[in-house]
Amino acid sequence: MSTKHHSKFEIRNSKFPPLLFILGVILLSGCQRQRQVSLFDGKTLGQWKITDFGGQGEVYVKDGSMFLEMGNDLTGVTWAGPVVKMNYEISLEAMRVTGSDFFCGLTFPVDANCCSLILGGWGGSVCGISSLDYYDAANNETTRIIDFEKGRWYKVRLRVTPGKIEAWVDEEKIVDVKIAGRIIDTRIEVELSKPLGIATWQTTGAIRNIQCTAYSER
Repeated sequence: MSTKHHSKFEIRNSKFPPLLFILGVILLSGCQRQRQVSLFDGKTLGQWKITDFGGQGEVYVKDGSMFLEMGNDLTGVTWAGPVVKMNYEISLEAMRVTGSDFFCGLTFPVDANCCSLILGGWGGSVCGISSLDYYDAANNETTRIIDFEKGRWYKVRLRVTPGKIEAWVDEEKIVDVKIAGRIIDTRIEVELSKPLGIATWQTTGAIRNIQCTAYSER
């Protein structure tokens, strides 16, 4: 029995209309379109507004980074511009400068709700999502323990898609949780960070290279 092998160049000789073939390839290979926007230029706070937690530390820009000085208890910034609520990624770099609690509490929208990705909380090493079904990052299935070094930059990436939240620190995936039918919310302490904000707790943190990538169907 012989087997015929057809190369991709023989498609023009088939009964398949060439134009439809091209359109099919485009639709299959590019069902989503990416749009990336920088949320921080490294020079000014821009549309980031200092969050009035009360007792917050100083917030300033230096050497291309945003510094959130240690407060009593929270220091943070809240985004005053437009936000994407679904099908997006936020990436940034974060560093603990001083202190021993979370140096990056990233509050973000999940459709009509919000929650937070906590890095280095509860004494310095607890990570996870606050909150799912009223349980915070220290008490739900997203809890991870990471020993963060002071003075080191960590690459952080967060992805929100229908029914799912994912997050990475450097190249390690630390959150992969299904959220369909669950109660999504923040802890009351970071209510003022909604819908998009970054905060530290009794810790000085630095943030740089904040990007948002939105995905939309073609």
